[in-house]
Amino acid sequence: MTALTLSSSSAATVRADAVVVGVAKGAKGLLVAPGAEAVDKAFGGKLAAVLETLGASGAEGEVTKLPAADGVKAPVVLAVGLGDAPAKGEDHDHEALRRAAGSAARTLTGTKKAAFALPTADAGAAAAVGEGALLGAYTFTAFRGDNGGGKGAKGKKNDAKSAPPAEVTILGGKPRDKEFKAAAERAQVVAAEMNRARDLINTPSNALDPKEFAAQAQAAAKEFGLTVEVLDEKALKKGGYGGLLGVGQGSEAPPRLVRIAHTHADAAKTLALVGKGITYDSGGISLKPAGHNETMKCDMSGAAAVFATVVAAARLNLPVNVTGWLALAENMPSGNATRPGDVLTMYSGKTVEVLNTDAEGRLVLADALTRASEEAPDAIVDVATLTGAMVLALGHRHFGIMANDDAFRTAIHEIAEEVGEDSWPMPMPGHLRKGMDSPVADLANMGDRMGGGLVAGLFLKEFVGEGIAWAHLDIAGPAFHEGAPWGYTPKGGTGSAVRTLLRLAEHTAEGDLG
Repeated sequence: MTALTLSSSSAATVRADAVVVGVAKGAKGLLVAPGAEAVDKAFGGKLAAVLETLGASGAEGEVTKLPAADGVKAPVVLAVGLGDAPAKGEDHDHEALRRAAGSAARTLTGTKKAAFALPTADAGAAAAVGEGALLGAYTFTAFRGDNGGGKGAKGKKNDAKSAPPAEVTILGGKPRDKEFKAAAERAQVVAAEMNRARDLINTPSNALDPKEFAAQAQAAAKEFGLTVEVLDEKALKKGGYGGLLGVGQGSEAPPRLVRIAHTHADAAKTLALVGKGITYDSGGISLKPAGHNETMKCDMSGAAAVFATVVAAARLNLPVNVTGWLALAENMPSGNATRPGDVLTMYSGKTVEVLNTDAEGRLVLADALTRASEEAPDAIVDVATLTGAMVLALGHRHFGIMANDDAFRTAIHEIAEEVGEDSWPMPMPGHLRKGMDSPVADLANMGDRMGGGLVAGLFLKEFVGEGIAWAHLDIAGPAFHEGAPWGYTPKGGTGSAVRTLLRLAEHTAEGDLG
């Protein structure tokens, strides 16, 4: 992974292959952002004018490269747009800095060292720049031959020209200041764990089945001092985990339920995180139509986010107990697969009529939610690429938030905004519950078609323990990006929800959440 350092050097004198400066849209034209003063001086105070002649406007994510002027040691200056300039007396928004840094890092492939002279008015701004740069520098090369930098498939050395920057230096970062040092260290952990989630999501299903996912959790537990328990198919059958077994029974790769936990001696609260981990989703007997199968390796994004968050909590030594539950299965059609109309007996004892085998995520989550509830945590949050209906409602960049407690839902929404993840609070209309009534079981796994994302949330609510605050994050939209990269968001797995979950854990540790 790209290294992150802080430096008090001037943007004009720092030794680097490129120096990144920020520009913004002002009322009267292009403005050079704070941090770039020394570079602007080297251009005779005309850096903005030069950039405008090259077509720069300051628009968010816009990148303009130019040769450095005399007096700047780095041979290349890269100007990145920050969007509209802030009002007088205000600082640039942290998310704008994060995205700008990501755009710049993506442009600087093949660069050994890049120095970022973006606005760093405080430690939070420096952390945002660091996060954005490290996330923007992400590449997934595990299955490439010779074009990704580093080592690819079969150990071949990849082309260094397409490798991400080896080192990112944040200028103005006050390397001896405790706040800035802590912010940089946290940024490195956040980016590393988001990239861990991205790697898992991008790994093809033939290389990541439930057993292998569980093995990776066991390896991380050993490395970072976590406790881990893996229930295999025999333990699941003995325990009566009908949801996990019902979804996984059509596959030759049997399901797993993984409990991975960070505990702290000073913890006063326990947060349980539950992740949907369908390592491949064909839809089962209710087979997905052509064109909808190709990206279904990403249906374990919720479990990846939960796994990464627990590891991050341990690496940051947060004084809160964080328990992750990874509900892992592969949903395949076969002669042994669950059929539409079958009835499953869940871990809770409730029976569910399976009307659609492609509504499988809620079945594995139901078992995990019941199991997590048995430990009586202070709160439970589940994360899942659960419904296409949520994508229809909110698009590809927002995840939906539902909860059994309005204050908890609001808190999570505010935390998501704080860390720069787009989300939106969604209702849980009680009248939709009737649509899941079944003539043969306690409930069905499908209800009204309209409001399908809300129906899924109501289904999950049935399996949450009494008196436990619970929230459901449907990340079906932002978990996997199929378009061109933008900001620090790559093509493929994004690591959506990791930052929100980690900040929730931090707020819980700080006693900010009841």
